[in-house]
Amino acid sequence: MTITDLVVSDLRFPTSRLQDGSDAMHTDPDYSAAYVILKTDAALEGHGFAFTIGRGNDICAAAIDSFRHLVVGVRLADITNDFGGFWRRLASDSQLRWLGPEKGVVHLALAAIVNAVWDLYAKSERKPVWKLLADMTPKQIVSCLDFRYITDALTPEEAFDMLDRQAKTKGDREALLLKSGYPAYTTSVGWLGYSDEKVRAGCRTAIDEGWTHFKVKVGADPADDIRRVGMVRESIGPDRVLMVDANQRWSVGEAIERMRELAQFNPWWIEEPTSPDDVLGHAAIAEAIKPIGVATGEHCANRVIFKQLLQARAISFCQIDSCRLGGVNENLAVMLMAKKFGVPVCPHAGGVGLCELVQHLSMFDYIGISGTMDGRVTEFVDHLHEHFVDPVVVTRARYQVPTKPGYSSEMKEASRVAHAYPNGPVWAGAQ
Repeated sequence: MTITDLVVSDLRFPTSRLQDGSDAMHTDPDYSAAYVILKTDAALEGHGFAFTIGRGNDICAAAIDSFRHLVVGVRLADITNDFGGFWRRLASDSQLRWLGPEKGVVHLALAAIVNAVWDLYAKSERKPVWKLLADMTPKQIVSCLDFRYITDALTPEEAFDMLDRQAKTKGDREALLLKSGYPAYTTSVGWLGYSDEKVRAGCRTAIDEGWTHFKVKVGADPADDIRRVGMVRESIGPDRVLMVDANQRWSVGEAIERMRELAQFNPWWIEEPTSPDDVLGHAAIAEAIKPIGVATGEHCANRVIFKQLLQARAISFCQIDSCRLGGVNENLAVMLMAKKFGVPVCPHAGGVGLCELVQHLSMFDYIGISGTMDGRVTEFVDHLHEHFVDPVVVTRARYQVPTKPGYSSEMKEASRVAHAYPNGPVWAGAQ
């Protein structure tokens, strides 16, 4: 099977109209996907995307197209036989790399292509991605990774040993996963732009649906943060788990001060308290606000930043993102480093399609890397799933295991047509 074409679309959803996704730094998000389809000379296509929140999605789509010369004309078997080499060729393009390296819009574009390749690969094997990974040997998994820049934290030999130790009992965990699903938490109750009435009603509904972990956006006026977090704590009661998310709003000192004020509500973690690039700042915050944990990752550009956060003991929770890092391959490297450092992986999701993708990563983390669900939850936001061919299913606060071949990344054609920017019916005349 050979990849014969790469088709790119700019897809946007007008979530800002209802303030869905709003936080202290992103007040008017339109959930968007720089979307790629890999055409082949067979009956299969690979679908993938990178997530953005509106303006600039066209730039990401253009960046995807700039990788065309490294993808079109390549046989799928040549990629999968040396997936690590393929990933490095994309990440090391001598001219595109200057725009990164391995960060920013070019890395998002790389992620979209790599996600599409995994979708194609899994479809060709007639397996969902989590199962494709679970059935791979430790040697095959290690061969997918680029260890450049991280061998001071994780060597190929260490990665192989960790995977090999879990290999014999993978079947037991897979059976349990299929029976029970994977634990999730909800952010849908706590968007910063929601009214008090909408937040309270959301909490009541979520409790009725079985949710036990709730996340609230903070980073606005200090008094308003205290009022809103207190309102959610009162709504969910003392025994359910509460997390707060500042979306990078604060300086280091401000984060420490604000979290000491919010400690009265017993938050489990503070997410993105400051700049995602400030490793030492995260470490200082983590030390100052114990026992509250620090969670970061949705804006961490690459495995190198994660390496440093883990080495500095700056995070208590590792929040990988299926589209921020360079697709499945780089996420696997980060999950393995998190395992070595004893930090649970609690992925970021929510934005259009992120839940669909990241469920596969969490499930493989349990089956093949961490071997446990204890202290682990994956984010869930109940938005836009109806646009996907294989939408995520969450029942009683647990992700149900996807069974269709692929990465659950394919959007319905009608949705792609309707949300094409700027001329799709949803957007025509709206600017």
